[in-house]
Amino acid sequence: MPVALPAARETVDDIVFDVARPDADGRVAARAVVRALRWPAGHRLHIEATDGLLLVTATPDGVHAVGTRGALPLPAAARQMCGIHPHQVVLLAAIPARDLLVVHPSNTITRLLADLHTAVLGGPSYAG
Repeated sequence: MPVALPAARETVDDIVFDVARPDADGRVAARAVVRALRWPAGHRLHIEATDGLLLVTATPDGVHAVGTRGALPLPAAARQMCGIHPHQVVLLAAIPARDLLVVHPSNTITRLLADLHTAVLGGPSYAG
């Protein structure tokens, strides 16, 4: 069953952020977010690509699992759908109250920050 993004807005204090770079096999070192979510090694996961993001949720019948060192597997098909490439930065956002991890690819981070900078600095022609 698809997992919808939460409608409610979480406060920043309720979200744990980390940055990682997927290795060639698509694993990301995610100890801080895994700890915040209280997902032990072997914890079963469902991973879904939606709206250019990866949503990772805990489920007893999940195909994927947290690795022994807190690594998370990001399946190749899901990575491809979101434009996540090996060794490119992804932003991990853990929302413990929802038992949810959102993986943001670098292209999303770049676009959002560019839009924010344009809005804050008064347009793309800002020269300093």
